[in-house]
Amino acid sequence: MWLVNANVVDVLNGEKLLDRAVHIGHDGRIAEVASAPPVGESDGEVIDVAGRWLLPGLISCHTHLSVVFPFSETDENEDPAITAYRSATRAHQALQAGITTIRCVHEQNRADLSLRRAAARGWIKVPRIRGAGRAISTVGGHGEGSATAYATGEEEFYRAAAAEIEAGADHVKIFINGGLAKAGEHYDAQEMQDGEIRGAVRAANDRDKYVVAHSGDSVAIRQALAQGVTSFEHAYRLDEDTARMLVGPDLFLTPTLCVTRSESWMRANHFQEHSIQQALAAADDHLLSIQRAIRAGVTLVNGTDYPPGDLVDGVPAAVHEMLLMADAGLTPLQALQSISSHAARLLRIDDHVGQVRPGYVGDLVAVDRDPLQDLDALRNISLVIQGGQVVRGSTVAGAGAGAGAGVGGAA
Repeated sequence: MWLVNANVVDVLNGEKLLDRAVHIGHDGRIAEVASAPPVGESDGEVIDVAGRWLLPGLISCHTHLSVVFPFSETDENEDPAITAYRSATRAHQALQAGITTIRCVHEQNRADLSLRRAAARGWIKVPRIRGAGRAISTVGGHGEGSATAYATGEEEFYRAAAAEIEAGADHVKIFINGGLAKAGEHYDAQEMQDGEIRGAVRAANDRDKYVVAHSGDSVAIRQALAQGVTSFEHAYRLDEDTARMLVGPDLFLTPTLCVTRSESWMRANHFQEHSIQQALAAADDHLLSIQRAIRAGVTLVNGTDYPPGDLVDGVPAAVHEMLLMADAGLTPLQALQSISSHAARLLRIDDHVGQVRPGYVGDLVAVDRDPLQDLDALRNISLVIQGGQVVRGSTVAGAGAGAGAGVGGAA
């Protein structure tokens, strides 16, 4: 496949490669970024991108495909087939929105791992999945009632984490703080002992994996850092000293700003009033915390907590989150990196995902305007390609037909 008349954004350094042709080979990887196809080239389809801007496929790093709204309606004994159908629908929506890779951080019945196996067999088309299986919660903790695994003490957390990895998980999800969902819940309540965190980290490290922590405040973040946790979610209340401690090549923060800034979406999805009010009450502290993280130089990645393809204020949640992160202080390039190259580095796939360059997987999206000048361009993604296959948005000329095909509406 050749994509011609394209402008390419290099998300590593912000360089703009104008009027280029991108060749995706039969293996689904980018073979070449050239000024034009070689004379007489007839290798597969040719798509005229018509001056649009090509970016790497989007990556969402905090996803729950199986979540039920309102949370109180979760059936922990649900038939796994029902969980899989619900999750597959969300995954399909995400892919259609341009999100070609997702990191799941708790799915009921390990639906993420099931979807990945189904996709590998060609039964379903979904984003590339890095999965956690089930998160691990303390008894009575934040994850209770969400079909998580439960553990108490260091050795139980070790065994529970090992079980998820042995089931196919790429990382381990734990809850070191309370959250915003339950009535009377406090996001700064510490919920795990040092040894429990250590048990999860030991199990992950022993298997070359890492731990993701739902984290509400600085005290618990420092506690988890000391035990070897490297990936943190939310940070509703983060002080400057702790923000500086989060700066490092292997440390990442997923802000999920949309959690505290999406009232209309929460109401449309029938959230209980206490959940809405607790989220809104945390919004100011949350924003200030992420601004501290930005000033400190913390590596931020995009994640929504909501299904990333759901529309929030008219745009996919992952794009909504990217725009909120830019409003908080990220430059356009940093915002794009949060949803591409930085996210790929967190997921440990940055050697083949997250950039538009030779050797990388052909995951691409096209937008009408230069996103480095106007991030709102991502509100209208006109073409989605995953692994060299068009997912949405093109009329494709056949092999050898030349560059006569254009980018159109949803296919």
